[in-house]
Amino acid sequence: MKKLLLISIIFLMAWQVSASELYPAIMSYQADRTALNRKYNNFLSDEYFERIGRLYLDWLKALENMPYDSYSADGKLDYQIFKNYLEKESYFHSAAFEEYKDVKNVVDFAAPLEKFYQARRMAIKPNAQELAATFTQVEMALKSKLEQSKKSKPYDNWQKAELASQVVEAMRKSTEEAYKFYFDYDPEFTWWMKEPMSSMDKSLKAYGEFLKNHFENTVVKDDGSGIIGKVVGKTAIEKELAYNMIPYTAEELLAEGEKQYAWCEREMLKASQELGFGNDWKAALEKVKNTYVPAGEWPQMVTEMAEEAITFLEERDLMTIPEMAKETWRTSMMSAERQKVSPFFLGGETIIISYPTSEMSHADKMMSMRGNNPHFSRATVQHELIPGHHMQQFMNQRHFPHRRMFNTPFWVEGWTLYWEFNLWDKNFPRNAEDKVGMLFWRMHRAARIVFSLNYHLGKWTPQQCIDFLVDKVGHERANAEAEVRRSFEGSYGPLYQLAYMIGGLQVYALKNEMLASGKMTEKQFHDFFISQNYMPIELLRARMKEENLPRNFKSNWRFLNP
Repeated sequence: MKKLLLISIIFLMAWQVSASELYPAIMSYQADRTALNRKYNNFLSDEYFERIGRLYLDWLKALENMPYDSYSADGKLDYQIFKNYLEKESYFHSAAFEEYKDVKNVVDFAAPLEKFYQARRMAIKPNAQELAATFTQVEMALKSKLEQSKKSKPYDNWQKAELASQVVEAMRKSTEEAYKFYFDYDPEFTWWMKEPMSSMDKSLKAYGEFLKNHFENTVVKDDGSGIIGKVVGKTAIEKELAYNMIPYTAEELLAEGEKQYAWCEREMLKASQELGFGNDWKAALEKVKNTYVPAGEWPQMVTEMAEEAITFLEERDLMTIPEMAKETWRTSMMSAERQKVSPFFLGGETIIISYPTSEMSHADKMMSMRGNNPHFSRATVQHELIPGHHMQQFMNQRHFPHRRMFNTPFWVEGWTLYWEFNLWDKNFPRNAEDKVGMLFWRMHRAARIVFSLNYHLGKWTPQQCIDFLVDKVGHERANAEAEVRRSFEGSYGPLYQLAYMIGGLQVYALKNEMLASGKMTEKQFHDFFISQNYMPIELLRARMKEENLPRNFKSNWRFLNP
């Protein structure tokens, strides 16, 4: 009993250290947002956009009235993170609302359906006979709308057509959810509504399918790669950069990506010469790819690499690694289907190992084995586990957990990529093959800056991005296709891929700054960084330097070396 009490006291003390004056407000906002999302379940409706937009404005107004000057350093930091988050969410929410307004007329016949699903929330019993007549009238209007649409001018791009289709589908799903609420529980409703709803559902599906393809081919949807992404454009990119406190233009970051790639290429040539391939570094890369091991032996080797990385850190006293963090990571294998999108490891508490399965073709098996050879993987196992993503998630659950809402890829991937820099500096590669493995990934991160920005600026197609990864980094083609598909078809934001190296350069510059000032040892830097949870790294820099953040703080940290 005493032991349990002691654990509870320690946990309470840790919580008190990790809380700030903004903790209740941030937790209340999170509760408000999730509650509203549960209630207003049609995310493509005026009702939803207006209500969530008002939520952001209400909380921004509440922040204005808070006694900022009286707050502790952590309270001021939380205020800045929260304010930046709300401004970002409000901006992009408003932008999405404007896009929705541009196509919302596709459901201008559906007001009775909206009234029906809104009434269902309060379980108001409908007049089933009248509702059946209403559905019949709405469906007639829907069919008339569909015929008019067939004669109208197509949308000028496929993204708009797809959004229009999604608006119809969102209306259909909300109507279906309300229908299922009453169906079979209300005998009168079931008797009157079964056929009208079935007919309405088919008509809405047909209408949505038509709209999806109702566009002029002014912008290529599929360049032959089969990868369908959405180019966001220069304005959205630079807004995203501003909210992530990256005071650089897209063009400046492109130049940095090319500069970093050039460094990698120079180092790759050195490793190639060491292996006896002269300036033909791709031949050296081929040699390293062919060091793959039999499938049955691979998982055990991955666990050995993970333990090796932990030992490397602890022998050099580079950071504090809790025993529980070392105890709780585990492994699983990635399915063949998932490897089409994620051909390499994924990680966190579980490292998900990519390697061939029996259902793959022979060519795909070889690409998976070659792309996950021991020298490539030694550079990424620690990225996924300790000190990487597993360590991040472990600490984020225990320190300032209210900040988990402020997830930013510059912090998430920047920290893990920084460790690839740091381990290189500390001679982690044992030989030239290991150097090639680490440099392959570092080239890849630099290439991500180049191909993702060129794509989102509308300069490159997905196929050009694939070719770039094959030609400039030496990817297996199937793996390059999977990487590009993951970048543009997944749930990643437009800055995610460039955030690896740019975030890593932020952490690297900050470490050098803090060590040069004499304020921190390297271990203190790592322990402090990993215990602060998600935020723009410039704000973490201010906290480390114990700066008094002004209420109207503006980003200005130029962290890239000229």
